[in-house]
Amino acid sequence: MKRRHAFASTALIGAATLSGALTASGAQAARAASAAPAKVALPRTDSTLDRVQKSGVLRAAVILGQAPYFTKDLMTGQWGGACIEMANDIAAKLGVRVELLESTWGHQILDLQSDKVDLAFAVNPTPERALVIDFATPILVHSFTVVTRKGFRKPQTWEDLNQPAVRIAVDLGSTHESIARRYAPKAGISAFKNRDEAVLAVATGRADVNVVLAVLALPMLKKNPTLGEMAIPRPILSLPTNIGTRIETDKRWRDFLSVWADYNRAIGQTREWMTKGLAELGIAAGDIPAEIHF
Repeated sequence: MKRRHAFASTALIGAATLSGALTASGAQAARAASAAPAKVALPRTDSTLDRVQKSGVLRAAVILGQAPYFTKDLMTGQWGGACIEMANDIAAKLGVRVELLESTWGHQILDLQSDKVDLAFAVNPTPERALVIDFATPILVHSFTVVTRKGFRKPQTWEDLNQPAVRIAVDLGSTHESIARRYAPKAGISAFKNRDEAVLAVATGRADVNVVLAVLALPMLKKNPTLGEMAIPRPILSLPTNIGTRIETDKRWRDFLSVWADYNRAIGQTREWMTKGLAELGIAAGDIPAEIHF
């Protein structure tokens, strides 16, 4: 295993215990909080595009352990991955350099709102998020899958999972949790603090499946032989992944990123960036199911 990717599996391989699923009451409280009406963000009157061009710096959020979107070489501190390639390409189009800020999936939206970064990659648009940030058009659209524990029968449909005996692990507050609760409400669903803990529950036999997007399932299976298989239940459910921006009265920044995203997706460049990021994890193009599109 390459050093640069060693961190990706340390949370799963060699771990002896779960750091714990949230209690039912805790999970319910968290979901209730997330369901509360969001405070609507007022449009900013300044321009991100003007600031980026004037300063010569494009500030982007990066997230540790989220291959193929983001990877980090533990020896050199150098970042790589599909979204770093995208950031470099955007910066090249503007004639500026890239500056990276380490963040998390949850905090990158806050970093965007507080003007610490100029864009956030791989954000799934939801009506609630649209009240507080803006979105360029999708950089890619991919499918929801499930990763099974070894010995668990591969599900063909979501109804196969919608059984009281099935134990589903998800990361709390994610779109993975939303899909599981919508399409398998009869199953036993445990919401964990993060995705690593949800995967660990499957790897150790504490859950039968983990609901997760395909682009995350592929490296998960490659790095963790204790897991079973990836399944794409019918009906196939897809989710767009976008670039998030601040809400501004001047829409030039969002519109530029939308044209950039549409163009690169249309010419196949986005797929090239994604397959390159997966290849760094040992995942060949032939390992990607035909149902998965970038």
